[in-house]
Amino acid sequence: MQKALRQKQKYTLFTAKALAALIIPIVVESALSMSLGMIDGLMASNGVSGEGNKILSAITSVDQVSSLLIQLFAAFGAGGAIITSQLIGADKTEDANKSAKQLIVIMLLSSLVVMALCMGLNRQIIELLFGETSQETKDYACQYFLVMAASYPFLAVFNCCAAVLRAQRKSMNTMLSAIISFFLNVGFNAVFIYWARLEVVGVALGTLLARVFPAIFTLFLATRKSNAVRIKIFEKFRFDGKLLKQILKLGVPGGIESSLFQLGKIFVIVFISIGAYNTVTGFNPVTGAEIIDNFETAANSAAYNINTMSSIVGNGINTSILTVIGQAIGQGDIGQVKHYIKKMLILSYIGNAVCVALVWGLAEPLLTFYNISPEAREIARKCLTLCLSVQFLTYPLSFGLPAVLKASSDVKYVMFAAVASMLLMRVGLCYILTCEWAGAKMGAFGLWIGMVSDWVLRSLLFGGRLLSGRWKKSSGLLAAQPAGQPVAEACSPASAEENSSDSGAEPVSTAQNFAATNGQTENPDK
Repeated sequence: MQKALRQKQKYTLFTAKALAALIIPIVVESALSMSLGMIDGLMASNGVSGEGNKILSAITSVDQVSSLLIQLFAAFGAGGAIITSQLIGADKTEDANKSAKQLIVIMLLSSLVVMALCMGLNRQIIELLFGETSQETKDYACQYFLVMAASYPFLAVFNCCAAVLRAQRKSMNTMLSAIISFFLNVGFNAVFIYWARLEVVGVALGTLLARVFPAIFTLFLATRKSNAVRIKIFEKFRFDGKLLKQILKLGVPGGIESSLFQLGKIFVIVFISIGAYNTVTGFNPVTGAEIIDNFETAANSAAYNINTMSSIVGNGINTSILTVIGQAIGQGDIGQVKHYIKKMLILSYIGNAVCVALVWGLAEPLLTFYNISPEAREIARKCLTLCLSVQFLTYPLSFGLPAVLKASSDVKYVMFAAVASMLLMRVGLCYILTCEWAGAKMGAFGLWIGMVSDWVLRSLLFGGRLLSGRWKKSSGLLAAQPAGQPVAEACSPASAEENSSDSGAEPVSTAQNFAATNGQTENPDK
């Protein structure tokens, strides 16, 4: 009888309408954000006659470095979103307010330090990572990187405020800021590239100015008094050691994982930037110097920009998972958590299939827009065919499941598994397939073989973790009381003593522990 009741139980934490209201704006925001890289590359490569390959390679190379830092900011933002979502689910809004304020201060200070380092060591970083590319490409990269570094504090503020808003299901606000930012970026690019003829600097200036707006706009929205959880800018601030520990405990593993993952992507680009793939295509009639081109890096850049479109919906759903699963875990109902994990994965597979099919159909016409050589275009076509055929099956598992595990506070496992997979496949296998001594010398295609192999291994590692049920230890669900009772209540000081006598009890997640022991003891009414 009880089994039949459980099967008929309907969960209403997120209705179909509520999920649509959360996911659709995030998907639209993701689509605009991810397509900007492709549009920047298209406008830049066509803005300077005869320099398409070099400019596109420079922009994509620097964007990989920028993505490393963006991933770091986003990881801390995700850590804050997980804590905020769990505290909202446990009805601890005052603690969520404190968490939001601590988060934005940490991210702003960190981003200012990163900006100063990137500006001061601009040339050294480019030489270190891309020293084997042509001098013209490196010069373009340095110009682009110097301006882009100024946008990092604005990115950090936006990621923090967007995380706070999404945790409250206010994703429509972040979508609106993304729409305006998108058109500002394209407009500024057109002015700076085609009218002012600023070349690669124009692309960077357009991106910088377009990032200022969403940072200011979302900060304004996140501070509104009508929000259940808001950032109180003018309230007296002091660092809260206990709360910082909770944020860092979730943010640092995610930051390490995301940063090392992005660093691995940079390394593999370096593999195909070495001299073995540089080709002499002619001579400069004025100086007599050789004109060197690298079809492999240009092909990789074009394929990478087009492929980002195929993960637009999946990326948006993965971001939504942090809010949905985080709030479900905050309520402490294991059945409800499993229900929403299945639902979000099904949505991810449907969205991923639609996007992959569309990009596969549009890949050929999109490649013709790039001002790159026929050789580079053919290589890019092969890379996209391989990638899209594997992504159809693996993307929801390799990137959706880590979001589920992160939302349940199982961040350490995600970090170790993702880094191990990246080192073995994305870096190790790619090195073997692209380096000169192994004899394969497959160039960009070898890089993409390593990448899809990484997706397959990630799918196995994260799928096995979810099926094993070990993620419940980090989430605190094993210590929760019967279904429907919030985890925060189950882990209150009184129940903690009872749980400690049970050898089968597991520790609760950091955010839930904070909600139970800090918020309730100081002010039970809040």
